[in-house]
Parts: sequence; structure tokens; C-alpha cells
Amino acid sequence: MSPKLLYASLLGSLLTNAAVVVAQSSEAHPPLTTWKCTTADGCVQQNTSVVLDKDSKYAQGAAGSRTADDYAAMGVSTEDDAVTLYHYVSSGSGGALNPASPRIYLLDEGGEYVMMQLLGQELSVDVDYSQVPCGENGAFYLSEMEADGGGASGGAAAGQGYCDAQCQGYCCNEMDILEANAKANAMTPHPCQGDNCDKAGCGYNPYASGQQNLWATGGTVDTSKKFTVVTQFQGSGTLTSISRIYIQDGKQTPGGTISACNDGQGGLAGMGAALGRGMVLAMSIWNDPTQQMSWLDAGANGPCNIAESTPANIQAQHPDTHVTFSNIRWGDIGSTTTA
Repeated sequence: MSPKLLYASLLGSLLTNAAVVVAQSSEAHPPLTTWKCTTADGCVQQNTSVVLDKDSKYAQGAAGSRTADDYAAMGVSTEDDAVTLYHYVSSGSGGALNPASPRIYLLDEGGEYVMMQLLGQELSVDVDYSQVPCGENGAFYLSEMEADGGGASGGAAAGQGYCDAQCQGYCCNEMDILEANAKANAMTPHPCQGDNCDKAGCGYNPYASGQQNLWATGGTVDTSKKFTVVTQFQGSGTLTSISRIYIQDGKQTPGGTISACNDGQGGLAGMGAALGRGMVLAMSIWNDPTQQMSWLDAGANGPCNIAESTPANIQAQHPDTHVTFSNIRWGDIGSTTTA
């Protein structure tokens, strides 16, 4: 999806008037408990953590290392199985707010990226989008990055090696589990054949599909409260469909199915092959100064309008903009939501 290129330029702009700190593998990664599940043995706790993307800047910290304070300064905090990403953070000088727009990845206990092999599996996460207004994107997605970060300085432990279907960094398969705010959401596979990527993808947006009250404040899935999002990748050997289920207050709600994709860049089969090899979990929060996220939540895609969705208006009206992801589980279909 081309608006991700805007995210790249946004991260670049954050480096202005700030010293760039190159992180090394010795940095302190905030712990984030996750679970890997099977139908036979239930869910097993994983000793995972998160790492900021290498291009993030830091208000604190010495060159060569990053601390928990640096993560907080970039809008990232973890507690047990929950991670919260804040778009705006205080500069510490007069209380002025600056955009942080953090992007993080999931690390294993050995300091490499967790490679989620999800073909024939499911991924579930509890989400709280209540403080994510129009024009914002709290993104939870998969990228076929290399487990070690591609060999660059510091490797995965320094947040190296990002790639996506917009060819930011380099070209690779991307599966957008959630691009969302409190008013709209989309799930979108972006398969690639080499450097030929499906940049637009074949997404499913409930609002655009006529389900205008499915995902809404006070809606069938009430985005003013926490709920669970389950994404299932059906198929054995070949991906046949991607399905969504929402769970809130004990009630399950179907959230749509994608059963075909653009075959010119590999289609569902290509997406499934990437899922089978293993993909890295990425999480971010950002906004869109060019299109005001209209491709996600305005016009036919959602109830938002351009005026309320500008970055300036969001910062003025919603300075506490943040998203929380928690209770991340992956494994056999039907295993991640079993108590």
C-alpha cells in the first residue's frame, strides 16, 4: 500500500535536529510475554521482547546502547503481555509534544526476530483502539524480514533489516493483520514475486464492504473497549483463505474472509509460502500528512473526514493518541483462544 512510503519519510524527518544513536545488541529490550500454542499441549509462554526499528531517534541514552528510558522517550512501554505505542511524547522541555511514531519488532530470547510460521495456523491479539482517532493507524502486521536482521551492524537486536511490499528497505512479502483506528480497519495481504510486489494488496475493510457498524465506537465490535482479534490462515501446503474473527464480552463475530488475491505478484499462494517460511511481527502507530489516512477511514472506507484527520489536528485534539496490543498468541487453528 503506497501510503507506507509516507511512513518511511516520517521516520526520516524524526532524525532532524536530533543525534542518531546506532543501537548495539547490548541494549535493553523491553520484555513482552507472548505465547505459542498447540491443540495438544495448550499455550506455552515465550520469553520474548521488543526492539525499536533502527531508524528511530532517541531523546536519551549514550551512543552504542539504548535503555528502557529511551524506549519510553520514543513512545514504547511494556507491562507483562501488553505493549503500548504512543504517537506523541513530551520533549521534556516545557512539556512540548513531538511525534514519535514508533515501530517495533518481536525478538526471541536469543536476540533474533521471532519467525512466525503461520500457514495453517492462527494469530490472536487483544487490542485497545479507543484512543486511536481518525487519521491514525495502529498497525499490527507481518514482514518477511530475515531472522538475524540481514547481517547489518547490531543485527535484529538493533532493529535492523526492515522490508515490506512497498520496497521500503527492500522488497518482501507483507501481511497487514490490522491497519486500524477506532473508526475503521483493514486486513491486507501484499504478496511479492522477487521485487514485483502487490503494493495495493487485496484488502478487506468491513466499512467498505457494507458492514458500516461492524467495527465502530459503540458498534457490533465496540472499539471503545478492548477485544480480541483472531486471524486464521487456512490451508495445508497452500493458503486457501484468510479469515477474521472478533471476540468481545464472550461473543464471537465473523469479520470477513479473503479467498483470492492478485495472482500477478504471487496471489494467496505466494502469501502462504511466505507464511510457511516464517514472518516477523511488526507493530507501529503513525499518521498520514499527504492523504490523511483517507485510504483507510474516509469516503467509502470509513466515516472520517480530511479536516479532522490532519496530523496537526490530531496532535492538537488527541495528544494522548496511543494503541495497546496484548495477549499475543499464535499456533494451531482453534488453540489461541482456548482458556
